Amino acid sequence: MRILVLKSLLLMSLSLMLAACASSVTPPARYMLPSNGLANTPSSPQGTLQLRSPRLAHYLDVDGIVMQLDDITLNQAREHQWAESIDRQLARSLRTQLSQELPLIRVVRDDSSQPEALTLRLDVDQFQGRYDGLAVVAGQWQLRSPSDELLAMKSFSAQTILDEDGYPALVRALSASWEDVARQIADQIRQGNYFH
Repeated sequence: MRILVLKSLLLMSLSLMLAACASSVTPPARYMLPSNGLANTPSSPQGTLQLRSPRLAHYLDVDGIVMQLDDITLNQAREHQWAESIDRQLARSLRTQLSQELPLIRVVRDDSSQPEALTLRLDVDQFQGRYDGLAVVAGQWQLRSPSDELLAMKSFSAQTILDEDGYPALVRALSASWEDVARQIADQIRQGNYFH
């Protein structure tokens, strides 16, 4: 009887210790891309550009921030995650940046209610930290007419050196690379003179 009571007490104390350990697990850190200002709304726009949500390579469409450990190994962080899906953050950031870079163009989210708008589509193949201290972004964009005719198709890539080690520095460097991509796209749209 005493042994049974002792076993029960030991089991209860072990259960309490395990519960205490489980409750002290630190939740993962969650990150947002830094805000890069407010979207510009032209009073008399020369045209409308609707932006589709970027399509991500499957390995990027995850909660954890992706780090490339060597030339072939990728790691999704468990303790460092995106606070919101990265495709939404990329779309919002790109809309803001393009509206600043193209001040006479109204840049909107693609909701198919703009029948005369040109449409920008992006495929993001890389959006990750790399073992050599760079934040790399790469992919392809397409500009399509209101009738879905292909007007332009170009590749994009950008790399930013991390200021210091750690995930906060990586998120800021990825954001800087994405802003560079937005500038590249805006420059090519301006050069193509798609809005008359």
